[in-house]
Amino acid sequence: MEYQTLRLTETDGYAVIALDRPDVMNALNTQMRAEILHAVKAAEQSARAIVLTGRGKAFCSGQDLADGSSLAAVDMERTLRDEYVPLLRAIYDCQVPTISAVNGAAAGAGANLALAADVVIASESAVFLQAFSRIGLIPDAGGTYWLPRQVGFARAMGAALFAEPVTARQAQEWGMIWEAVEDDAFEARWRERASKLSHGPTVAYANAKKALRDSYGNSLEEQLLVEARLQGQCGKTRDFREGVLAFMEKRPASYEGR
Repeated sequence: MEYQTLRLTETDGYAVIALDRPDVMNALNTQMRAEILHAVKAAEQSARAIVLTGRGKAFCSGQDLADGSSLAAVDMERTLRDEYVPLLRAIYDCQVPTISAVNGAAAGAGANLALAADVVIASESAVFLQAFSRIGLIPDAGGTYWLPRQVGFARAMGAALFAEPVTARQAQEWGMIWEAVEDDAFEARWRERASKLSHGPTVAYANAKKALRDSYGNSLEEQLLVEARLQGQCGKTRDFREGVLAFMEKRPASYEGR
């Protein structure tokens, strides 16, 4: 597929999906949402990790308010249900690790698009903004799901009501993101992290994601059984055998993944 709103590249075993509408701060319109969904599903088939980032000064400024569907109240539910839900599920349910490399402002739906990834790495100059209440809306695109789980109820509520920017350093301190990195070291850092994941035990990563997410709805007994089942799957993989052998031979493991 030829993309118009993003760039998809693959190197060293990981794919990079770079949002490419810098003139509008990578705002999300219908075409971009469809292309991100397609790119994630395509990259999942060949890459062992996926990075989502932005070109230009911003990561993503959220919904493109010049896109007609966003301004008609009767269409907002449809847009979220038919366009955002499949996109966010594709990222959240992806079988390979996902990283959001937040290179600049992440606002509204753009902030929550970033938070859908497994790991968020942000440049020190980046900010996260739940801008919705500024235009009479509630956080969407998963914001009411990610935020209370990542930062706690009080901070999630404050972010939703006050719509004030959260710096990358604050976001790291709150547990919203994995790490904030100085701007001049940012790209090297997220590429290092992506490379590490792309050379790691893919089945173990997928099962770790599932186990951690299932834990929110499980009792201790249920979660222990989930762990047993998923660990049993991991124990039958070539990666497990290779990991143990590499440990015994005191050398780096060479994982093949799926």
